[in-house]
Amino acid sequence: MTSRPPILKAVIPAAGLGTRFLPATKAVPKELLPILDKPALQYVVEEAAEAGIQQVIIVIAPGKESIVAYFQPDPALERRLTASGAQDLSQQVHHASHLAQVSFVIQQQPLGLGHAVLMAKQAVGNEPFVVMLPDDIVSHTPGVVAQMLEVYRKFGGAVVAVAETPWESVHNYGVVAATPAGERVHRVRGLVEKPPREQAPSNLAIVGRYLLPPEIFDCLERTPPGAKGEIQLTDGMALLLENHALYACQFQGRRYDTGTPLGLLRASLEFALAREDTRESAQAMLKGLL
Repeated sequence: MTSRPPILKAVIPAAGLGTRFLPATKAVPKELLPILDKPALQYVVEEAAEAGIQQVIIVIAPGKESIVAYFQPDPALERRLTASGAQDLSQQVHHASHLAQVSFVIQQQPLGLGHAVLMAKQAVGNEPFVVMLPDDIVSHTPGVVAQMLEVYRKFGGAVVAVAETPWESVHNYGVVAATPAGERVHRVRGLVEKPPREQAPSNLAIVGRYLLPPEIFDCLERTPPGAKGEIQLTDGMALLLENHALYACQFQGRRYDTGTPLGLLRASLEFALAREDTRESAQAMLKGLL
């Protein structure tokens, strides 16, 4: 297996307004809304840490300073919890703030996912990195990023995570035109954003995980704004594809879209049913509701 530059940095765009969760997101960033008892954003940072990512760069909008506070150490709170006998809670608080080296970049205007990634250019530097969208939570060990790193180590190039989606739903996603390159791996020939079913080259939909070389920043700087004046990451990746190999990793795991209230509710219910300490109570609650 050819040696590749290590992937040590992750960019998490978290500057969205969270309009689907209004009015709650007037005060609480969407990314901090919990799946059961832990913010969705923490699951994503944990996935990065599991894969060996050491530095996490979170792109936030003005007014989302509570995300910064969440990942800051809070020794005083840990001491109070320990003194009151809540050692487990103290360890959980400590764990959240020591997953990785977390830094923040401000995106002053909501100019698209590509623009959000571009905001992290200086923090990333001249090395490959991953982009992780916090709305997409995948339950599996190893996580999606770890699975993508295996594809990267074997094939090189850039890597995007994909999942089969029903053909009647392909118009809601970016999809890839690709040919098989290995087990659950495809060589990408093209990217199509939200195609009509009859024009879709496949039903392999792009999920919110990307492994990208630093050259993507130049591509994004050359990407013209599209609808609503936004710079789209898929448009930048289409430019990258002109000179770089791109592979699709058909990952293993169950994906949850926590970007909608019902998606977040489903994730919370299924996580509760999967955990030993909450399974019986969750089952009884669902039986009572039915």
